Amino acid sequence: MKELTLRQVEVIRAVMMAGTIQGAAKLLNVSAPGISRLVKHTEESLGIRLFERKAGLFVPSSEAAPIFEMVHQVHRQMENLNTAVASLRKGEDVRLSFASAPSIAQFIAARAIRSIRARFPDLFIDLNILKIEETSDYLLLERGEFVLMSSAIQNSALNSEPLVQGRLVVIVPEDHPLAAKPVISVHDLAQEEFVGVDPTDPYGEILARPFREAGIEPRYSMRGRFAQTVVSLVRHGLGVAIIDEFSVAEVYMPGLVRRPLAERAGITAWVVTKKDRQLSSFAEFAIDRFRRELSAAVRENLEPGPQG
Repeated sequence: MKELTLRQVEVIRAVMMAGTIQGAAKLLNVSAPGISRLVKHTEESLGIRLFERKAGLFVPSSEAAPIFEMVHQVHRQMENLNTAVASLRKGEDVRLSFASAPSIAQFIAARAIRSIRARFPDLFIDLNILKIEETSDYLLLERGEFVLMSSAIQNSALNSEPLVQGRLVVIVPEDHPLAAKPVISVHDLAQEEFVGVDPTDPYGEILARPFREAGIEPRYSMRGRFAQTVVSLVRHGLGVAIIDEFSVAEVYMPGLVRRPLAERAGITAWVVTKKDRQLSSFAEFAIDRFRRELSAAVRENLEPGPQG
């Protein structure tokens, strides 16, 4: 005796529900002769009469009653499976946990998450903001699937993959004399009240590098721990700064003017993951969205026009 296929189960139930071959064909949106042939083939292969023909109707035979009960159960299970798949596709009852450096989280994260939620409207997103020294524990303890950083992480159990190459830019208060210059050099900044990040910090070292490559030691009037702090201090007229372009990726930033840095200086956005962990499809989609948004921010800043 051959085993029933899911297609045969589907057809048997349709005939049972509709009572006729024509009705079953309409339920399944197929041709009636195809339904008739499949029912006949199923009965012959099983050696069981599934239906009695009475007054033009197909009535379940008494000997096949146990089969029809199982057919109902299989159908319910398939409905449950399809419902679960549909829920998963929307992200229902699923959590996506990841983390970001403050510089990327400032503006880029919201843009990427908007795209993620458009694709998975019911997905719960848990975004953490981390310092670089917190990244290893976060990933190794599997608190989240990936971390977005402005520096690669040196740990043999982690993988750092470059996402996008960005640039460093200069930010000054909008009423500052340097705001009139279309391009600003580190030599212009050398005598200004300079706001930065500790150069012993990996991110701070990246921001200080253009000075050192020009043979200038940056003189800080004040320092902050994160990019947001630096941006806020400059916005309130407390100095000037070099910052990564992702931290100032908004078109309108009242009180602040963004200008290209004359010296070539770049910064890379990295995605860091645990080497032996298989990422969920949600995480893979999210990483792709971040790559797209970071790339879009770079393209926008390349376009000519006022920056402020």
